[in-house]
Amino acid sequence: MPSFKNLRGLLLFPAAILLAGCNAVLLNPSGDVALQQRDLIIVSTVLMLLIIVPVIALTLWFAWHYRKSNTAATYDPEWHHSTQLELVIWAAPLLIIIALGAITWISTHTLDPYRPLQRIDANRDVIPGTAPLVVEVVALDWKWLFIYPELGIATVNELVAPIDRPIAFKITASSVMNSFFIPTLAGQIYAMPGMETKLHAVINKTGEYEGFSANYSGAGFSGMRFKFHGMSIEKFDAWAKATKAGGGELNRDGYIQLSQPSERDPVRRYATVDPDLYDAILNRCVEQNSMCMKDMMAIDTNGGQGKVGAYNIASMDTATRKRLGIDNAPVRNYVGAMCTVSNPTGAAIASGV
Repeated sequence: MPSFKNLRGLLLFPAAILLAGCNAVLLNPSGDVALQQRDLIIVSTVLMLLIIVPVIALTLWFAWHYRKSNTAATYDPEWHHSTQLELVIWAAPLLIIIALGAITWISTHTLDPYRPLQRIDANRDVIPGTAPLVVEVVALDWKWLFIYPELGIATVNELVAPIDRPIAFKITASSVMNSFFIPTLAGQIYAMPGMETKLHAVINKTGEYEGFSANYSGAGFSGMRFKFHGMSIEKFDAWAKATKAGGGELNRDGYIQLSQPSERDPVRRYATVDPDLYDAILNRCVEQNSMCMKDMMAIDTNGGQGKVGAYNIASMDTATRKRLGIDNAPVRNYVGAMCTVSNPTGAAIASGV
C-alpha cells in the first residue's frame, strides 16, 4: 500500500501541472496604470512582510528555545517588562504603517480612475492637448456594448484601442450593477444603471487580452466576457474603417432588442450609432414616451414645472408596455419631458426623437 505522503504527492502533481499554465496577468500587465497598481501591490506586500516574517521566525524560535526539555534556557517567571523590547515591538510596525499610509495617500490620488492620465509610461508624459479615445461602455445582460462617439461606430463583446493613446471610458449599465475589468489595462470599475463611472487608462503593448465582468449579475454572468485588442495606430484605423464599411445601424429600437437578456453573444459591429443613444441609456429614457432622469432632476431643482407641465402629458406605447409586462395594467398618464421656450409642448422630446 502506498504511504499517505506518496499519495498526497500524487494528488498534488496534477494541480501543479494545471497551475503551471496560469498567466499571472496582474503581475505582468501591458498597460501603464495596471503596471503602477502592480508595483503598489508588490511594495505593500514587501513592507508588510518586514513585520510578518520576523514575527513568524521569532515565534518559532521562542517555542523551540523555551521548550520544556531545554534546561539551558533562562527561566524567569517574574519578568514582565523590557523598554528596549517595547521600543522594537512598537516602533517597527509604526514606521511600516507610516510608510504604507504615505504610499496609499499618494497612489490613491495618482491612480484615481477619474483623473486624466499624466503619462503614457514611466518614460513618456502625455503630450499637452492630446485628446483621449472616448469609449462609452454599457453593461448589458449578459454582454458588453462599446460605443465610439468619435468614430460613430459601436461593437458588442469586442473592444479595440490603439497603443500609447490615452483612453477615457464612460461606464454605465442597462439594468443591474456590474463591473468592468480588463486586468492587463487597469483596475475594475463598477457599472451601475442611471449612473456614470469613469476610467482613464492606456495600453502600451499590442496583443489580445481578456476583459470580463467582476461582479455577479445573474445566470449569464460566467459568459460575460470580451476580447480587448491593443493595436498599432495603423491597424486601429484600418479596423475602424472596416467596421464603418461593414454596415449595420444601432438606433434606439435596435438597442432595446439588444438589451434583452442573452448569453455568450458573438461579436457584433455597427457602422452607425444614434449619437444620443448613450445619453439616453444613462438617463433611462431609451423607450418612447419616457422622461430622462436629467429632466426629472432639473424639474426637482426648479421646484416643479407648474402650469407648463400640463402640455407634456404622455403615456407608454403598447410595445413598451408589453415589454415591461404591464400591458394588462391600467394606462396611466405622466409628464413626458421638459418644456422649453423653443419647445413649449415638449412633444418631440417626449416621443423619443
